[in-house]
Amino acid sequence: MNPTLALACDLIACPSETPSDAHCQQRIGARLQAIGFQLETLVSGPADFEVTNLWAKRPATPRPGQTAGTQLLVFAGHTDVVPTGPVKLWHSDPFKPTLRDGKLFGRGAADMKTSLAAFVVASEDFVAAHPESPLAIGFLLTSDEEGPALDGTVKVCEMLQTRGEVLDYCIVGEPTSVTRTGDMLKNGRRGSLSGKLTVKGTQGHIAYPHLASNPIHTLAPALAELVGMEWDRGNAFFPPTSWQVSNIHGGTGASNVIPGEVVVDFNFRFSTESTPESLQSRLQAVLDRHDLAYDMAWTLSGLPFLTPPGTLVDAVVAAIATETGLTPELSTSGGTSDGRFIAKICPQVIEFGPPNGSIHKINEHIALADIEPLTNIYRRVLENLHAQLLA
Repeated sequence: MNPTLALACDLIACPSETPSDAHCQQRIGARLQAIGFQLETLVSGPADFEVTNLWAKRPATPRPGQTAGTQLLVFAGHTDVVPTGPVKLWHSDPFKPTLRDGKLFGRGAADMKTSLAAFVVASEDFVAAHPESPLAIGFLLTSDEEGPALDGTVKVCEMLQTRGEVLDYCIVGEPTSVTRTGDMLKNGRRGSLSGKLTVKGTQGHIAYPHLASNPIHTLAPALAELVGMEWDRGNAFFPPTSWQVSNIHGGTGASNVIPGEVVVDFNFRFSTESTPESLQSRLQAVLDRHDLAYDMAWTLSGLPFLTPPGTLVDAVVAAIATETGLTPELSTSGGTSDGRFIAKICPQVIEFGPPNGSIHKINEHIALADIEPLTNIYRRVLENLHAQLLA
């Protein structure tokens, strides 16, 4: 069993359903401390939803006489996992790592305990080869990524920003590949803006519509207009902004009552071509034009971020090509991640990890053939950045 697989198995055996860390960070921290990392644990959140965060850093140690500057690469990720779902539907205990059919099974195998293990082993191998380097290495881990994400990475980023800690590069270990490790990386993510729209009417008997006002009927023309709107056309890195309704609720449950209000939940996934303010303004202009009586509540989950080709992207692409022969697709698709928080304090953030086909599913797994290349790619990124600083 190679070192990454062994550590991944140890982490999967920790039942760290969000927001529990189940001592994953202690296991990782012990390994990091042994190779010169300084550890800080930040516990946050209410007592009934306590979140554990780890910030670990190995300072740069340039050789005597070296004139090049130092830089910091951070490996970021989460130790929490989503609930298992019905355990009886799993072919093996989700928190008992199981090797079967050339795969490692267990909750978190793909999302993202194998990435965390690969981060650690890659760092160990790099430090063994380069005990002195102008490249500092950091780890930013949380147990609140799969949950509300209110007391996790965002809190650590606020702490680092307050004390002026400079992050140059960050790799988030999210499972970004499609069929084979290295075929896709995320060099950005769309923003997420949600809204809860309450359109008001007048409740009444369905046989006497002239004595009531049906908010579903008054909303319908505006809803049709919103569905057909072009919010932006995207750009070279982002698809066009999308607007989707996720839930509509109106009525008392009785078939003979005109409802007094209808509630619509919706979400924008938006590109860098739009802003939250522009989207809010345009949507509310449609509602106002249709003369609706309404209340609106907005929730901004994250702004879009983008890392164009440059030092970090080039280092990762080169590492993938050397290890696998693949040229990864650069993508901004998918949902939000903690990269949205890190991008506020770090100019270059990418996400890269193993294939994501089984994440959050029953019988989550990772192919054993993907594990060693993943570790080697992370190590090669460290090597590439180290070599560039020495050049």
